[in-house]
Amino acid sequence: MVAVIGDIHGCFFTLTELVKQIRNKYSNLLIYSVGDLVDRGNFSFEVLEFVKMENINFTPGNHDYMFYFFVNEPTNNMGKAWLFNGYENTLNSYNNHFDVISEHFNLIKKAPLFYNLDDCFISHAGISKFFKRKLPSNFREDLNLLNDFVYRRLDNEHSILWTREKLLDLGKLQIVGHTRKIDVLFDKKNNVVYIDTSCYGGNKLSAVIVENNNVIDILSVSTNEKDIQKLSFPH
Repeated sequence: MVAVIGDIHGCFFTLTELVKQIRNKYSNLLIYSVGDLVDRGNFSFEVLEFVKMENINFTPGNHDYMFYFFVNEPTNNMGKAWLFNGYENTLNSYNNHFDVISEHFNLIKKAPLFYNLDDCFISHAGISKFFKRKLPSNFREDLNLLNDFVYRRLDNEHSILWTREKLLDLGKLQIVGHTRKIDVLFDKKNNVVYIDTSCYGGNKLSAVIVENNNVIDILSVSTNEKDIQKLSFPH
């Protein structure tokens, strides 16, 4: 049994409240996130620090990779895209913390693009149906075979970081974020659960509790206004 949290986007106060609720109800449960830890909200630095200190596993989202590539490989297409995707608040959050930014980049770079667990398959945007005929015919027998395939296609619009298309039925429950929903949504036909409930948009941050490829509980916290209110001075 695991807990999986949706897209956080710098919403530190909302995140800490949700993690508190998870741990109060399910002590010692491993916690994962589908990524997009940074951008949009006010506290990207604090979110990454909290994720590190609390040993929360995460798959990097497109925003995490844009952040990483902009600084480390600025000629990369994802790095260039960061300037158009909510970077300002992330930079502000590191205003007095640039001494740890390399450590945070290492966290992002080392994080796997998916977790193939007994209980579910976790990634940021999911495995698109677009790739159905391009995948090895036996990929469902060992989903770890997807590893090289997804890494070679990071900046593809259909990729595990970017797709908003219908997702492939993997023969296992997929837990994804990226595509915003008002509430956690289960696509029964393709065996996918969408858990990005637009925290930075002022809605809520959600987590699912998953056991043996079934969602057994949903926990949500309304967005804390401090996470998204416009700041009138550098953080």
